[in-house]
Amino acid sequence: MLALKAENISKQYRLGQVGTGTLTHDLNRFWHKVRGKEDPYLMIGESNDRSAKGSSEYVWSLRDINFEIEQGDAVGIIGRNGAGKSTLLKLLSKVTKPTTGKIYTNGRIASLLEVGTGFHPEMTGRENVYLNGAILGMTKKEISRKFDEIVDFSGVERYIDTPVKRYSSGMYVRLAFAVAAHLESEILIVDEVLAVGDAEFQKKCLGKMGDVTKGEGRTILFVSHNLPSILQLCQKGIMLENGLLKGSSDIKSIISLYTHNSDSENIIPNSHKNIYLKDFKSYRKGNDDSENLQTMQDGVLEFRIKSNKNIKNIKIGIGFNDDLGNRLFTPFSGHFQQTFDLSSGENIIFCEIPSFPLKSGKYNCEIYIGDNSETHDYYDKGLKINVKDNFEQEKPDYSQGYFTINQTWTNERK
Repeated sequence: MLALKAENISKQYRLGQVGTGTLTHDLNRFWHKVRGKEDPYLMIGESNDRSAKGSSEYVWSLRDINFEIEQGDAVGIIGRNGAGKSTLLKLLSKVTKPTTGKIYTNGRIASLLEVGTGFHPEMTGRENVYLNGAILGMTKKEISRKFDEIVDFSGVERYIDTPVKRYSSGMYVRLAFAVAAHLESEILIVDEVLAVGDAEFQKKCLGKMGDVTKGEGRTILFVSHNLPSILQLCQKGIMLENGLLKGSSDIKSIISLYTHNSDSENIIPNSHKNIYLKDFKSYRKGNDDSENLQTMQDGVLEFRIKSNKNIKNIKIGIGFNDDLGNRLFTPFSGHFQQTFDLSSGENIIFCEIPSFPLKSGKYNCEIYIGDNSETHDYYDKGLKINVKDNFEQEKPDYSQGYFTINQTWTNERK
């Protein structure tokens, strides 16, 4: 049985405007509608590509999205920032209407989209629990039967009769998730708000969502950049890119599509910032034309940083991740009390890693540039680093781990 169906849904926004725009545009829309013609402003607009400059005042946050979700499915929605994930969830939650297309739902929807939604700040936690239940069509008796379970899961029993405007963001999310997961909705929609909670609570939430879909047969849509969490919870996946549907399949296929689609050979600088990564290279020491690191050979990471001013005490780090987003290790100058004074213009910083430990493969990288007071640039646009092996035989594989370290074998004790 279908729980959700999206049929050619699109969402268009007018940049810099509240509402539909000018009176002229509204009258033009009305005149076309009276004559039985399509909204003229649907024929214009650009795709939702943040990396490209556009001239149109209209942008399509989503365009021609089609998919079906069966009852009891746990579906992970993935994509880079700005891909349209949150917009899609707002459409499915009926927070906003699609510009074109239709959405069919079978059952009540409980959604947790962002910190601050769904609760009235002046009401207590207890009052908000009953309010949310009433919105879902539950009786007071039905809500009371679930109330103790909700409070126990959230861990905010001491503050349950305190107005939620006095809650921390973590407390807010704890109670909001507990309400959404325990009240009797057929469809649960969860955005990335769980990132606000601590690691223990995130693990608890994933466990509860697993119980909801496997034990209770309810449908879950889950948005996260944490690919291991999505893989753990979901059986199916949807990938969005620049407002377009790039894939809808089993979750392993979608994660593979996402990670390989994010491959990038060149840096796309965040040039609107005062300090930003202009270029990056990785190579074997003594061979800066190699363009590859090599397992157990000395490696060099070269950062070209553009600064529009003189600035002191800059720290640089680079995180190496596998295809599922697991952080493998992070060379970081701050760990060695090493900072850099950048001059206005282009600066080159080198990081040497003796006997580079990662085995052969492609690794996703994220680069940090900052100081003690702020992050100046954080580059996470799908940069890939290639590592080649250095073994003639008995090549290690990933079942033995990601790392190889220098070692000496002998039959003599020293």
